[in-house]
Amino acid sequence: MIFILILCCGAEMAIGQEIVGDTLPQTANTAAVTPSAAVSDDAQEAAAQAYRGQDYKESITLYEELIAQGMAEDRVSAQLYYNLGNAYFRDNQLGKAILCYERALLLDPGDGDIRHNLRFAQNRTVDRIDTAADLFLANWFRGVRNVFSSNQWAVTGIIFFILFLVCVAVYLFIRLLWARKTAFYAGIVLFLLMITANIFAFSQKSERTRRDSAIVMVGAATVNTSPDTSSNQLFELHEGTKVKIRNRDGNWFEIQIPDGSVGWIQQQDVEVI
Repeated sequence: MIFILILCCGAEMAIGQEIVGDTLPQTANTAAVTPSAAVSDDAQEAAAQAYRGQDYKESITLYEELIAQGMAEDRVSAQLYYNLGNAYFRDNQLGKAILCYERALLLDPGDGDIRHNLRFAQNRTVDRIDTAADLFLANWFRGVRNVFSSNQWAVTGIIFFILFLVCVAVYLFIRLLWARKTAFYAGIVLFLLMITANIFAFSQKSERTRRDSAIVMVGAATVNTSPDTSSNQLFELHEGTKVKIRNRDGNWFEIQIPDGSVGWIQQQDVEVI
């Protein structure tokens, strides 16, 4: 029963797989797609054409419409967020560009282009905050986990589960000693790999649904000691800086920055990733 539950959980996560398009989308063959898909492909091509023509505001408008349409249809595209981030960056809207890159990275953490552009944009921010030292195991866990998306890890877990069942069948029904030994030890390895893949999948999905990080969207935002404009100012953050949300109180967020400092910031000054 435990194995069946694991398989069902992994399958449920695979159902929510993101739709990822090309960096510069090409018009699809309308004879092979539905009318709504053809319209979407035309809109993606129009957005890409506007970007290539350096009409970044038009490109932004079109990509935002595509993303809104995808959200209405319960489809979220990492590549659309990536392309929108590129358009925002070219239009000198640094905070929105970083926000889009972060959202794209949540959906597809293994994409090297997204990571590269995010780092490039972060180098343009004003704030230079030292990062508190993390445990080696925590860094290793995140590094391996982010090789694939949650859906890819879920599918990988299902594959390991099927191979594990094959090993169980060989162990139970094959009488050759060497085959049973091989199936026994291979089954142990596959079981551990299956558990690991599901842990990575659930960890990524949990991070995506928690929504406990935000990007500063204004030129300069004050961080106070308490959720009150009359309280003492601790420090100031600038556009594009990423913060972690610890708590909420009305129109205020209690946030933490990478060096461990904590304070309160007005909700209107940040946007949740």
